[in-house]
Amino acid sequence: METRAVTTERETAYRKQLKNRKRIVVKVGSSSLLHPETGRLDYHRIDLLARELSDLKNQGKDIILVSSGATAAGREVLRSALGGLREHPVHGSRPITEKQACAAVGQARLMMIYQKFFDDYNQTTAQVLMTRDTVADVLSKYNLTNTFSELLAMDVIPIVNENDSVATIEFSVGDNDNLSAIVAALLGADLLILLSDIDGLYTDDPRRSADAEFIPFVEKMDGEILSMGKGSTGSSSGTGGMSTKLHAGLIATRSGCDMVIVNASRLHVLHEIIEGERRGTLFCADREEDFDLRDYIE
Repeated sequence: METRAVTTERETAYRKQLKNRKRIVVKVGSSSLLHPETGRLDYHRIDLLARELSDLKNQGKDIILVSSGATAAGREVLRSALGGLREHPVHGSRPITEKQACAAVGQARLMMIYQKFFDDYNQTTAQVLMTRDTVADVLSKYNLTNTFSELLAMDVIPIVNENDSVATIEFSVGDNDNLSAIVAALLGADLLILLSDIDGLYTDDPRRSADAEFIPFVEKMDGEILSMGKGSTGSSSGTGGMSTKLHAGLIATRSGCDMVIVNASRLHVLHEIIEGERRGTLFCADREEDFDLRDYIE
């Protein structure tokens, strides 16, 4: 396949340009913020994430963090306060109302934790909650974009999440992979980094197929690349598999933004990406002249 046959020299040259990216959106999933054994918040990793992003901010870059974890944080609080949450009979499923309630409790808790750690590195943060309606409605989208612009002008790091406490399946953005790409497109970001529990894009799910081949560099997202997202690679803590990441890649690259999918096991990987090292899968910006964000969310 032509995409995988791109010369190493071209990829190396392209990656070296990433140090010049000015506005960076970083998405972190629930699995990267929780202890795998207990499902509780991993404060050490949250501290590392705050430190890495603060240092990138100190380099003069605009940083926007899209973070999952509110529902998990809420469950942690409610388990302690209530002695556990009620179980549901169908494969352990929980109603949307319980998830919304956990998110309402957890969002405040998660922001408090982020504020504490970012404050340790002399950074100011702000919370921004969105739903699909926020972007689909022209006036709401205009106000949202202005809010982001003003926060960045004030040297603030916006921390974004879907407003899970009011969102429903019909009206939600869907997952924070897509949400981060929407934010990147709205703000004219030039780099989106998806911190994941997988190294990047493979020809097949590497957890199921020993023949899966890693793809480090994608110049154009064609049908063959998109077909590689047919299998899920999502973790039990999160909602997004490779399919959602590739859809996010369509939004990001067609809006003119590079995107990297990378394993979050080492958070210093953020600096390594900016320094041009070969980490994760890099999707090159491929701007559509008539790009319209509404085409990807409606």
